[in-house]
Amino acid sequence: MTRFIDTGLARRQKVLAEELAQEFGEQGCKIKYEFGEVTIEIPKDRLIGVAVRLRDDPDFHFELLIDACGVDYSDYGKSEWATGEASFTGFGRGVEMDKQVPPEADGEQRFAVVYHLLSIANNTRLRMRVFVSEDEPIVDSVTSIWVSAEWYEREAFDLFGILFNGHQDLRRILTDYGFVGHPFRKDFPLEGHVEMRYDAEKSRVVYEPVSIQSRTLVPKVIRNDNRYQGSAKQSQDPADA
Repeated sequence: MTRFIDTGLARRQKVLAEELAQEFGEQGCKIKYEFGEVTIEIPKDRLIGVAVRLRDDPDFHFELLIDACGVDYSDYGKSEWATGEASFTGFGRGVEMDKQVPPEADGEQRFAVVYHLLSIANNTRLRMRVFVSEDEPIVDSVTSIWVSAEWYEREAFDLFGILFNGHQDLRRILTDYGFVGHPFRKDFPLEGHVEMRYDAEKSRVVYEPVSIQSRTLVPKVIRNDNRYQGSAKQSQDPADA
């Protein structure tokens, strides 16, 4: 099947990348053009100025923010599963994490906020990315530029613990009021920090330290292919033949 490529859109995206590099390259912004998609990495202290220009300049005119989310880049590219030989053995075992030396995380670029912009007038799309440090995960809010960012920034705060300076109502949006931690961080335990249950004597829900012991699970894959068909036929009951 031949993949359809909109050459007109690809041409517009490439021109957009060139214009962004010319306009914002001297402000410390990095522009990437890959697979027809354009990404601009903006220093966090220049976010508001660049964002206003992207919205108001007729050459860009990104009037819509359609999505924003947080990203945790710690252990980026690392895997907890030894899957290199899984295709040959039929199963893969989890890596013994306590026997490994944790990779050094880049504290200055552990977290990022990613924004997806759309220009209806120019029929172009743009991805903005702003890195924040692990010690001070704070970035300016863009709600004054795109109102739709309000709930997206609350979600990034709730799940990643990223703070947005200037947000009018920065509080949790998906987790409970008494939730501890930020569940989309890579170092957040899968079983959580606390568990809840209904206490009949107190007639209410109570929170307690989690009682589940963290452990590495072992996935098992059953493969029905010609490597196992012979043994399966031999194990069949002759009466069933």
